[in-house]
Amino acid sequence: MRVLYLLNISNPDRLSADSGWIFADLLAPALADAGAEVTVAAPAPAGDARCGFHRTKVPGTKYRARFSTDIDELVALIQAEQPDAVVANQIEQAPAVRTALLEAGSNALLAGFCHYLPFSFADGGQLLLDPSLDDAGLGRPVLLAFAAGLAACDRVMVHSSTAASWTSAAAARMAVELGDRLRVVPAPRDERLVRAPATVRSGPETGAIGVYNHRLYAHYGTEQFVDLARELVASGTIRLRVMDLFGTRRAERTGLDDSPEKMRDQLAALPHVQVVSDRGDRVRYKSLVAGARFGIAPFRPGCPWSMSVIDCQGMGLPVISPRLGWLAEHIDPELCFTTSAEAVALAERLATDDEFHAVHAKRAHASTADFAPAVVAARYLEAIS
Repeated sequence: MRVLYLLNISNPDRLSADSGWIFADLLAPALADAGAEVTVAAPAPAGDARCGFHRTKVPGTKYRARFSTDIDELVALIQAEQPDAVVANQIEQAPAVRTALLEAGSNALLAGFCHYLPFSFADGGQLLLDPSLDDAGLGRPVLLAFAAGLAACDRVMVHSSTAASWTSAAAARMAVELGDRLRVVPAPRDERLVRAPATVRSGPETGAIGVYNHRLYAHYGTEQFVDLARELVASGTIRLRVMDLFGTRRAERTGLDDSPEKMRDQLAALPHVQVVSDRGDRVRYKSLVAGARFGIAPFRPGCPWSMSVIDCQGMGLPVISPRLGWLAEHIDPELCFTTSAEAVALAERLATDDEFHAVHAKRAHASTADFAPAVVAARYLEAIS
C-alpha cells in the first residue's frame, strides 16, 4: 500500500514539542516495517530513510493550518505519488484534499486523523468551543471546518474512546453522518522512553519529585496547576519539576497566545518548583522525566490524548490526574482526583508509600503496551484498508 501522509507541523523550531511530528516520526518507519510505502509531506522530514519526503510550507499560525491549503500543490503531489491512501492529519484540510483527489483523477482513500479536537463537552452535554481556537470569534468557523473535514473523509481516525464519543456527538449535532467510518487508532509510544517500572526513591531530606511535562498553554488548565503546585510543595514532602518544552517561540506564536511564557514565569517564582528545559533533546528529556517519582496530568478539559502522560507511564511513572476527558478513561481510577486535597493526598502517598508506588508503577507501564509502534501501525493499516 502506498500511503501519502500529510502532516501539519505547528512548531518547526522545536520539533520535540510537536506531538504530531513525533507520532509521524515513530509511525512512518513502523508502517514501512509492515510493508507500506510511505511519503511524508510536511515542513520537516519524519520517519527514516525508507520514507519519502516532500517539503511543504510552515503554515505560520494554527488558523492558517486550518484555512489555508495549496490545492495546486496537493494535485501535483498526488499525481506524482499515486497513493492508495492519503492521510490528512489536519482534519479541517480534508475538503481541500478531496478536491485535489478529484482534480488529480485519483481514487485513493482519504483518511482524516483528529489529532486535536476543537471542542469538548460539559457534564451536562453542552458542546464547548476550545478557547485556544477561538481568537476573534474563530472558534465556530473552526468547528464548522472540522465538521466539513469529517464529511469529506472515507475514514475518520481518533486517538481514544473518549475522542470517538465526542467526535460522534459533535458530528451528529452538525448533521454529519459518520456511519461506520470512525476508527479508534491510538498514537504510538516512543520506545526510546520505555523502561522497566520506576524504582526512584525519595530521600527524606530532599523530597520526591513530581514532574509536569506538558505544554504550558492556559487552555491546558495551567492556571489550575499553578494553584495545585503551591499546595503540593507546601509540606516539603514533594518538589516539582516543570518542563519548559517550547523555549523561545516565534513572534507569530506568542502574538496569538503568550500564556506559556506567563505560566512559566509564575511557576518559576514558586518555592520548591524547578522549571527546566530539555533544549529539544529527547535524551535530556528522558533523563529529566526518569528522575521523577511520579507524573501529573494536565487540567485540560478537551483532552482526547496526552503524549506526555504516555511518556511518563512508559517509563513506569504513576500519573495522578484530574477526573476528566480521556485522562479519566485511561488513568487508573485510584490515581484520579476531583479536589486539590485529594491530589495532594495521592501525591504524598506516592512519595512515601513504596508498596503503593510500586503497584501503580507496574500498572502505568503495562497500560502503554498496546501503543508500541508496530501494534499501532497494524491498526492504522487496518483502518485505511
